[in-house]
Amino acid sequence: MSTGPGRRPELPSLPRTWRPVATRVVLLGLAVVSVLFFSVIAYLGPADWHRHDRVGIGVAGLLFALVLVVLARPRARADRDGLTVVNFLHRRRLAWAEILGVHLGPGDPWAVLDLADGGTLAVVAIQPGSGRRQALRHTAELRVCVDLLGTATERPVH
Repeated sequence: MSTGPGRRPELPSLPRTWRPVATRVVLLGLAVVSVLFFSVIAYLGPADWHRHDRVGIGVAGLLFALVLVVLARPRARADRDGLTVVNFLHRRRLAWAEILGVHLGPGDPWAVLDLADGGTLAVVAIQPGSGRRQALRHTAELRVCVDLLGTATERPVH
C-alpha cells in the first residue's frame, strides 16, 4: 500500500484479515499452559483428594483456558462486499456503505468505526497493545478499504 505525494492509496488485496498477532500468541500459549498446569495439579494432588476434586481442578483449568481463547478471538475480515468484525463474544457483518470512518487515536485501546446509523463499533482486532506501528498500518489499510469501497454519502462532522 503506497501513499506518497499525489498518489492514491492502493486497496489492500482482499480478502484481508486483521488480528492482534502478538496478543493472540500470548493468550493461546497461556491457554495451553493453563490446561497443562491444572492437569498436573489434578494428577499430582494429595492422595486424600477424591476423583471429583481432581476433575474439578481439571475443569477449572479448561474454563480458564476457554476464557483465554475467547480473549484471543478478535479479528476483522474485509472482502469486496464488506467487513466482518469479530470481537470477544459478538460478530457483526457490515456493508462498506455502513462505515463512515475508521479512527485510532493516541491512547485508544483499539480502532473504532463510525457507522452510518450514528453508532460506533470497536474493532478489537486492531489494537496498539500488539504493536503501535502495526495497529496504525492496519487502521490505514482499513481506512483505504472504507474510502475506496464505501458508498456512504454522509460523512461525520468533527
